[in-house]
Formats: sequence, C-alpha cells, structure tokens
Amino acid sequence: QVQLVESGGGLVQPGESLRLSCAAPGSIFRNSVMGWYRQAPGKERDLVATITSVGSTNYVDSVKGRFSISRDNAENTVYLQMNSLKLEDTAVYYCNMNFYGRLHWGKGTLVTVSS
Repeated sequence: QVQLVESGGGLVQPGESLRLSCAAPGSIFRNSVMGWYRQAPGKERDLVATITSVGSTNYVDSVKGRFSISRDNAENTVYLQMNSLKLEDTAVYYCNMNFYGRLHWGKGTLVTVSS
C-alpha cells in the first residue's frame, strides 16, 4: 500500500494563504501524475489540480489564478500553494497519486476558511 502523507492544513481567514504538502514514496513518485482533490461538507470529492511527471499542470476553473501546484522530484513531494482563499475553499484536501492508472490517496488535511 502506497502511503501519502499530507500536511499544511489549518484555519485561515478569507484572503489569506496556505501551502499544502504531500510526501510520497520515491520509488514511483517521479513517474506519477500527482493531484489534489477536495471534499467540502456534504459534497463529493472534486479535482482541484494535477501535475504530470514533467510538470504540466491543470486546474479547476474555480482556483485558477489563486492556487498553484508544484512538485519537487528530489524530495518526492507535491505542493499546493493556495492564495486569496475564500470561504468556499473550506474542505478536506486529499493528495492523489496516479501511477499508470493505479490510484492512491492520502488521508486528507482540513482547510477551514472562516472570518
């Protein structure tokens, strides 16, 4: 079982920033598409952003211009920089690894945006 470990969640006010991190096993990290998903209370888990092994990124429209996904292949870590956070960004954020179609998930980290 692949273990993904997220960190960086917390409570912030609207307009503030957070950076999430996800550490993954090095043996397969470099060849995996990494992603961040989120699940708000009472809603389904939705895609936030993905990054391929060569650094191509994709974002859901609601976070474009505010969030940035990146990866450090030397550290086997993927990041999600979240700026200008909004109330509707409140959710549990999950790290995802897609290794040639095999999906792995972290346990999630809670981000709460509240005034």
